Amino acid sequence: MKTLSLAAAALGLLAVAIPGAASAQRWQSINSRQATVDARIDQGIRSGQLDRREAGRLRAEFRQLNQLEYRYRANGLSASERRDLDRRYDSLSARARFEKHDRQHRRY
Repeated sequence: MKTLSLAAAALGLLAVAIPGAASAQRWQSINSRQATVDARIDQGIRSGQLDRREAGRLRAEFRQLNQLEYRYRANGLSASERRDLDRRYDSLSARARFEKHDRQHRRY
């Protein structure tokens, strides 16, 4: 009976630990997120997929996000602040992706 309950407890721990480990592997550092978003904006400008106005708005939001991160890091980055930054970087990355593929092209 004891071994059965120990086995059930072990399976329960594995069920909780495996999804957590999988999500930890997908997580990118804040610096990596910044580099990815910055590269996406740069590539959109070079390819002409982002016009000047779109790129300006994305860059302004990127700078504001960097300033917010700087303020967060002044007292140490808490888990909730990290989640907030992740959410904001996800949003900015999605907007950059949308703006690049909205079929507006720069006119020469």
